[in-house]
Amino acid sequence: MDCGAIRRRLALGMAVLTASGLLAVAAPGEAQAAASSCAGRKVRTLTFSTGSVQVYKRRGWVCALTLAKNPGTRRYMMVSVQARGLRPVDDEGLYKRRAGPVETHAGQRRVRVKGAVGGRSVDSGWVRL
Repeated sequence: MDCGAIRRRLALGMAVLTASGLLAVAAPGEAQAAASSCAGRKVRTLTFSTGSVQVYKRRGWVCALTLAKNPGTRRYMMVSVQARGLRPVDDEGLYKRRAGPVETHAGQRRVRVKGAVGGRSVDSGWVRL
């Protein structure tokens, strides 16, 4: 093999490795973004009999959404997030799959998260995330 062929093969190999590395790094974030519309990392999941509330945090911002355990039929759903000393931010109505996302800036304050699906609900109380 001449020197040019070796360089081309090395360049092709590096391009393939770089592309696969970029896909491996980007894919988990894209999968999370597709599953929810909250930015940041998941810090807590509050479960109850008819669903769950997922809580995310990023740079002092807290985001929450309620997911139904058995989606499909329209029913009452609610999600609320409140930073200590501030008004709650909530979303409620008749939904098939999820309520929210709702987001508030908490900084270092304690936060209260609530969620409901049908007649069942969950309340975190005042917690530090």
